[in-house]
Amino acid sequence: MNDSASRRVRVRAPELVGKGGWLNTGDQQYTLADLRGRIVVLDFWTFCCINCLHVLDELRELEERHPDTVVVVGVHSPKFVHEAEHQAVVDAVERYGVEHPVLDDPELATWKQYAVRAWPTLVVIDPEGYVVAQHAGEGHVHAIERLVTELEAEHEAKGTLRRGDGPYVAPEPEPTVLRFPGKALLLPSGNFLVSDTTRHQLVELAEDGESVVRRIGSGARGFADGSAEQASFNEPQGLALLDDGSVVVADTVNHALRRLDLASGAVTTLAGTGKQWMQGAPTSGPAREVELSSPWDVAVFGGQVWIAMAGVHQLWTYDPAARTVRVAAGTTNEGLVDGPGAEAWFAQPSGLTATADRLWLADSETSALRWVDLDGAVHTAVGTGLFDFGHRDGAAGQALLQHPLGVTALPDGSVAVADTYNHALRRYDPATGEVTTLATDLREPSDAVLVGDDIVVVESARHRLTRLRLPEEAVRVEAVAHRTQRAATEVAPGRLRLDVIFQAPAGQKLDTRYGPSTRLLVSATPPELLLKGEGADSDLSRELELDPAVTEGVLHVSAMAASCDDDPANEYPACHVHQQDWGVPVRIVEGASDRLPLVLAGLDAGAAGDGR
Repeated sequence: MNDSASRRVRVRAPELVGKGGWLNTGDQQYTLADLRGRIVVLDFWTFCCINCLHVLDELRELEERHPDTVVVVGVHSPKFVHEAEHQAVVDAVERYGVEHPVLDDPELATWKQYAVRAWPTLVVIDPEGYVVAQHAGEGHVHAIERLVTELEAEHEAKGTLRRGDGPYVAPEPEPTVLRFPGKALLLPSGNFLVSDTTRHQLVELAEDGESVVRRIGSGARGFADGSAEQASFNEPQGLALLDDGSVVVADTVNHALRRLDLASGAVTTLAGTGKQWMQGAPTSGPAREVELSSPWDVAVFGGQVWIAMAGVHQLWTYDPAARTVRVAAGTTNEGLVDGPGAEAWFAQPSGLTATADRLWLADSETSALRWVDLDGAVHTAVGTGLFDFGHRDGAAGQALLQHPLGVTALPDGSVAVADTYNHALRRYDPATGEVTTLATDLREPSDAVLVGDDIVVVESARHRLTRLRLPEEAVRVEAVAHRTQRAATEVAPGRLRLDVIFQAPAGQKLDTRYGPSTRLLVSATPPELLLKGEGADSDLSRELELDPAVTEGVLHVSAMAASCDDDPANEYPACHVHQQDWGVPVRIVEGASDRLPLVLAGLDAGAAGDGR
């Protein structure tokens, strides 16, 4: 047995349990015993989470390289109420091209058994059924690949590795015109251009919103410029008309902006390299040389193309004249903080629309409607934070949305919100400060466009455009308020030891060439919860002091660690940034634990002792 194998902590893996059952297995139900002999990678994800979608893309390469030894199992663990609906999980698995088994765990049973605290979290189980690694956040697949290679050799030698086909069974494709369309644009011709996201195409529809005029893109996942037939996209979303009559496309999974010439159908690349922006990369410069991160929507405001950069919780701009990009607002921290653009926090901005003096945005993970003024300052109209959502009309200060993805300016100065997880179209009127409901019984609406007196809604999970008459009066719905289904962590009042666990992957070490290689940022909602321990520092452990008078709240923890290949002979070692943001709901209870461990990478030795 090699050194790293002998050092490895092994904890028996709890059983995989989920009330929703298994997807992508041809109706076969599985237990861990059925997967014995394989290296199992559990991916705890939820489909609202952009970091989870990034990890799905990272895992594709691992699955392709180790098809007969590795089984990835997605454990779907919902944050929002809508995500606990079984059909919504079925839709998401198809929408995002998930090609491995998925366990639908609406009650978070398996999440709790594995003591998971963050979306996404990856857990590696060896062929004998022991947990050997855990990683929170994205950017860890390079380390898991190294571990997989070690485990293959180790268990091949022991005779405990079982090679063969995995349990994945592809579902039958559905013959619809659109498949999980994302955004729509009304063209000068009166036709509609729709991002047919799951089919990696743009589709031009006639004025009836149904008849196909043409398709742009090969239909295969890829990143290639060229004619309408040759070009390829990767889950495109947002669309906006430029002054020259062309269309800019947010090509989300390619981390790029593309340009469609409406006359010829030719596609070119405006911004992005095809690689995902990571911490430390440039945040401004020539557009084709700067990396982007999951651009979800685009809108023209103040002569610039504004980009909802969902992957890093920011707004960026593209200057069509100078052909440059830059960060316009947001710090990359996830949350809801207003103020000057450089200080504001967002949470997966996913929908944009511009008026003469405001850029409106749907900030999906905070279930918020927000706006940017002409000076670049950020304001919130509706929404309170990461964990409060629901369907409630009335005064904006107490109204609730649930993971909205689209926003549309209306002629009277109000805005319509595609309230995606409430299956509704909502309206906010700045003049009165009131939120109303325009329509219900839509299925995951993700965008809407005005056509005369009608509003045409992208019903993403019904794979169609739906035309509605803009009603004079809002539809009244029963008020519902929700909080995340995730159980609060009970902690003791007073001193609380926060430990972020990070172990550099095998063959790597912390990168200290330019100073500290780790960073920890802590804050709380409400702020009064923290008497001590707020702010940024380089130590991944910190003593917090909680106010016993504040019985519950949310601790916001952001951790970063940089590691590099540990090979003295290599003059240019490859380096990797590991980063994760946690929002941990906590409840203060006498006698509860005075330690809060959060695993960034590795295993918590404290947890191993209590059988978790």
